[in-house]
Amino acid sequence: MKIIFAGTPEFAATAFAAIHSAGHKVVAVLTQPDRPAGRGLQLQESPVKRFAKVNHIPIFQPQSLNLQNKDERRLEEARQTLAALDQMDFEVMVVVAYGLILPAAFLDMAKHSGRRGCFNIHASLLPRWRGAAPIQRALEAGDTKTGVAIMEMEPGLDTGPVLMDEALLITNEDTTQTLHDRSAHLGGELIVKALKLIADTPNLILIPQNPNKVTYAHKILKSEAKLDWANAADLIDRKVRALNPAPGASTELDGELVKVWFTRVPKVTHNTSDARPGTILGAGEQGVLVQCGDRPIELLEIQNAGAKKITGRQWFLGISKDKTQCFS
Repeated sequence: MKIIFAGTPEFAATAFAAIHSAGHKVVAVLTQPDRPAGRGLQLQESPVKRFAKVNHIPIFQPQSLNLQNKDERRLEEARQTLAALDQMDFEVMVVVAYGLILPAAFLDMAKHSGRRGCFNIHASLLPRWRGAAPIQRALEAGDTKTGVAIMEMEPGLDTGPVLMDEALLITNEDTTQTLHDRSAHLGGELIVKALKLIADTPNLILIPQNPNKVTYAHKILKSEAKLDWANAADLIDRKVRALNPAPGASTELDGELVKVWFTRVPKVTHNTSDARPGTILGAGEQGVLVQCGDRPIELLEIQNAGAKKITGRQWFLGISKDKTQCFS
């Protein structure tokens, strides 16, 4: 099929590569403008843009698609983007983690003149975890499974009917990174299947989402990174995994920032200490034991500010024993 593809990060680039490998023709790409990144804050191209450049595909990078924008320059840019895409010979739009809202005019453009519409790859089993951070929120909530859905886009936030989906089990070792990678791979497989179905089926059967089962995956804020040791060990473990690799769970020791990257909840059925939450109890089998609200947790990988990541045991052996032995 002839496709317009909209996406920005690595998750989207994985689907883009799968579509390209399956023999479909991507006639144009929408991706976010280059952003400053890294220590030097040099402008960085998105993974989707890099893939499009290698394959000589036309690229659009508007600052906004808002057709009611009060900024005249951005309004004109949105209008020109819409007009340029509408002139292209394409059959369907695919959107994956683009980062800009597609107004109704763009969705309508993808359906008129015999076109098949606009389809989105979403990293959850809709209607659970609509929104910006479905992988992180599924981990944080302790879900035992998630998945990927192919949804026809509507103006609402992830409200469209579902064409197909497939589940993924969540393990106790999964982080956002590992679940992201598995979801991205599955998303690539599903969108290729979906495009074949769209091409072969004049009247698609789409399943409306159940409004009574909706949950929202709100964007992860940096302010959520700080650990509350009064919480249960299981909850802290899930939060650490949900915030890995970004922004990373954090705590403080004597006023200095400490990042916590991996944890493990020891297999005990009751509290083994009457110490206050945050107290460093000593070395564990692999890391350092810290008291939580209900029982200890073992910190397996830790990083002091400006230092490299080390094991919890290495970190414990390196801290000054005459300082406060309690995280805050």
